[in-house]
Formats: sequence, C-alpha cells, structure tokens
Amino acid sequence: MKFSKFGKALLMSALSAGVVLSITSCVQSYSVGFLYVTGTNTAQTSGEGVISGFKIDHNTGKLTSIAGLPIASGGSNPGRAVLLTGGRFLYVLNRGTTASGGSNCTVADPCNNANISQFAIGGNGILSYQQHVFTQGLNPFRLIVDGTGGYLYVLDHDAPSNASCSLALGAGVNSCGDITAFKIDPVTGRPSLVVNAQVTSASGSALPYFPVPANPIDFSLASNFILTLSGSPATGDVVFPYTYNGSSGQLTVNQNSAQPLGITQATAIVTPPGSVTYVLDNEPPNPNPNQATSQILPFTTGSNGALQAETNGAVPDDPSESNPIYLIVESKGKWVYLANHGNNSTPTDPQSGLVAYTITSPFQLTPIANGGSTSGTGAGPVCLLEDPSNQFVYTANFNDSTISGASIDQRAGVLRPLSQVTKAKDSYALPGPAAWCVVSGRTS
Repeated sequence: MKFSKFGKALLMSALSAGVVLSITSCVQSYSVGFLYVTGTNTAQTSGEGVISGFKIDHNTGKLTSIAGLPIASGGSNPGRAVLLTGGRFLYVLNRGTTASGGSNCTVADPCNNANISQFAIGGNGILSYQQHVFTQGLNPFRLIVDGTGGYLYVLDHDAPSNASCSLALGAGVNSCGDITAFKIDPVTGRPSLVVNAQVTSASGSALPYFPVPANPIDFSLASNFILTLSGSPATGDVVFPYTYNGSSGQLTVNQNSAQPLGITQATAIVTPPGSVTYVLDNEPPNPNPNQATSQILPFTTGSNGALQAETNGAVPDDPSESNPIYLIVESKGKWVYLANHGNNSTPTDPQSGLVAYTITSPFQLTPIANGGSTSGTGAGPVCLLEDPSNQFVYTANFNDSTISGASIDQRAGVLRPLSQVTKAKDSYALPGPAAWCVVSGRTS
C-alpha cells in the first residue's frame, strides 16, 4: 500500500497524537487514598467535634476536600480514630467534656458522654454515621485495633472501681486505669463488649474491663501482647503487658509486676509492623551534657511480654525540637520518621518538627543529615502517617489547624516539602485544631 504525501502526514499526526494520549494516560491524576482528620472545633450547634476528609493525589500528594465533609464526629472532644482492615469502617473516640465544659478530665471531674462512634466509608470517601458504644471506664483517651480488624481496644485513664485494681494487679494496688475491649462484627462493623474471663469483681461477677497500672499514658499491640505505658514524674514510667488472644480478644495477665523503664517523662509507646517497640521520652532540655534530652528507646518483646532494651541504647531526638509524640517506620523499612509536638509556650522553647533516621541495623537509628524538615510540618503536630502509595508523609497540626505534607526522597529518605518536588501545596487548612489522623487505601 502506498500513501500520498498528505496521507503520510496524516498518519504521522495520528501516531503522534496516540503517543501524546498514551503518555497523558500514564500520568493521569487519580486518588490513591483518603485522609481523615478528627478535630476539636465545636462551632456547630450540636457542640460535637468534626471529621475532615481529603483525597490524596497519587502523582503530587495534593489534598482535595471530600464532598460533604467535615461532618460531626458523633460526640464532643474527639481524639484518636482507627480504620478497620479494608477501610470499610472508621471509629472515632469522642472523649466528652467535664461538667464545666472543659476537656481536662480527672477522677474528681470526669469527662461525660464519652463514646466510640462508628462511621461507614462510602464511595468517594463519604462518611455516614452508624452507631456508637460506650467504654466501661472513665476518661477514655486512646484507641487501637488489632491487625485482623476483629477487635477494638480503648484505654481508659481511670477504672470505674478502685476495688477491682488489686484483683488483677496484686494486693495493695488501690488505683488503676483500664482497657475496654470490643469484638467487631465483620459484616456490620458493630462493636460488642468482651468481658474479662480471668478476673471477677469483689461480688463475684465478671469484670467488663481489664485493669492496668495507674496513670496510663499510651498503649500498643506488639505481637501477642498489649503493652500499656503508665507512670508519672513522681513514680517513674513502667510498661505492663497483657497476653493477647487473637481468637477471643481476651487479655490475660501473665506477670503481676510492671516493668520500670528508668525514665519519668514518657509520652508514647509505638510498635510499627516488625519486631521493635519504641518508647518516646520527653526529658527536659538541659545544658548538662550528661543528661539526656528527648529520646527514642528501642526494645524487643520477650516471651512473657517484658521489654528487652537494645544494646545500642537510646537514640537522641533533635535537640532543637521537643515532646516526641509519634513515629512511623516507612513501608520499605529503611527509615524512621519522628514527629515532635513541641512546647510552644515561649519562643525560647524547642519547637515542633519532623526528624528522620536511617535504620542502620535492626535496632539502631542514625539521624539523616537535614532529613527532618521543620517546613514538613505545621505547628504542634498530633499525628504522622505515610500515604498508601508510600511516596508522601502527612501530619495534622493542633496549633495552626493545618495538614502538612512532605515527599519522601526514595534514595536517601530525606523529607522534602511538596512544593519543592511536585508543586503541590505544603499545607492545607482545617476548620479547627487537629486531634488525630488516619489514612485509607480503599478508594471505591
């Protein structure tokens, strides 16, 4: 077959257009996940907090608001939130308020109307309220879900009865917190209470919760154990293990003594996927070189749930930042990112930001030079996560009511502001102070 000059030109134009279209389709923008942020803004008439939501662009990390959000969180003073495996349901812990309307919950002035609100995630990330359940203790403030999405656990700062504390934790213990456990229905997502099968109350009835040492700070699920971090500057910080049964959701005491950590300012306990548990410690800045500043303490978990400190010891935080509140290990297991909330009460205090580390051995972290980017987060981050495409990290920030994003340098682990890499914005406004953030990779 022969083509005229005009035909050849027409054919070349068609081929060129096809190439352009194919290239365009390869870089077509699409959402790789949904990012949800709980917030304490109560400007609405219901007095409830809010849940904001954003679509994450796969190519740029740009965030676009989900239609119909923000919505009410199902209660006042929302904090932590979790997503079930598969991203079908979102659970929000609403901590409630005191009788005077405040959020500083104590035994003497507990927060009222605390609940866990369940939301279904529909098409395009839209949330629809389903129902709520209540914890068995007072002043709930932490929430985790197991790896299968079968059980939900809530950390209550104060047990409802001090008489039950010694029954689970040993004679002489007259105050404690507790864990409330729920089984999740795999179809409806509805939580139902898991009753303590090991400990009964003084009257002989089953306890509807699992006591933990007083002044709980945080908890995490590490393999076959739930580890609760408790303590205070006066008593020192400890970790108490419960053995976790993945079939029944039951928690069983296998040793009655809590493990001292030798620190007094612990802020969090985090167990990313893998074998390492990290305790974050906010020791105050001090010109004395022999006194540690904020630090990361890495541990492995022994057969009885006891933490075993690693031989290389604690890893120092960036001295220009303070108050570490959370960390993540990125998806390839090469780098660790630490979020510092900061102490912004005076201009001279160490500030908030992100710090990056290379994992140089299973338990050794080496700071990446210029790896942490103070422009990679806003003021007072409260959470830190990696997006489902493993390209970007985001923080939600309390002090300036924003979400901040950064791109992960896939060769060196350095965090770079989105504007320097993809021309997306570095931060996005929220309707009020952030409390927590979660991300779902389910987009349909």
